[in-house]
Amino acid sequence: MLVVPLLLAALAYALWRVLAGYPTPSERYGTLARHEVAFVLAAADALFPRGGPVPPSGADAGVPAYVDRYLAAVPPLLRFLMRCLFLLFEHATFFVAAPGSGGRRRFSSLSPEQRVAVLDRWRRSSSFAMRIVFTSLRAIFTMGYFADPAVLRALRLAPYAIETPIVEADLLYPPIGRSVDEIRFGPQDLGPPSDGRPLDLDGPLHPAYAEGGRS
Repeated sequence: MLVVPLLLAALAYALWRVLAGYPTPSERYGTLARHEVAFVLAAADALFPRGGPVPPSGADAGVPAYVDRYLAAVPPLLRFLMRCLFLLFEHATFFVAAPGSGGRRRFSSLSPEQRVAVLDRWRRSSSFAMRIVFTSLRAIFTMGYFADPAVLRALRLAPYAIETPIVEADLLYPPIGRSVDEIRFGPQDLGPPSDGRPLDLDGPLHPAYAEGGRS
């Protein structure tokens, strides 16, 4: 007789753990659900903490917004698999607790130190499957982190503002993804070739990557 009430209680707890109690995000996201935003924010800062070798944290670098856009752009099956990946990391601590007090809480509810320990456990696991799963998560977040202009500036990888001459090849090819009818240049646009001066490594950055130029 107790089986049904126990099953209902277990179902209620599972639904609460997966869906309830998450804060309202401070920013609007088009694809990520509220519980996914909480996980992505927590995992981004655990993977890329503020003040580390590269100063911006994952949240500072806009990783959640990147993941939101990426999730919207991928095919439906891949979107489903990514969501399953987030769900797994968020709730795996119910089965294998994080170190310290309250280690069975959701990943996003753990302390920063516990989050780092949980991800490190996945990274160092003797199970090849666990390491591959962790690598999949890290790959998504790493793409978002290195898409941020502040991160590229810190690594001196941000593109420079370069005046490039119009050459014959520009008369043959349209912008990527466009038709040949959209070739932008004609013979009248041809300019003199580069004078061969080396790139000034202290020169100005591309406007989209300069300080305050993040889009």
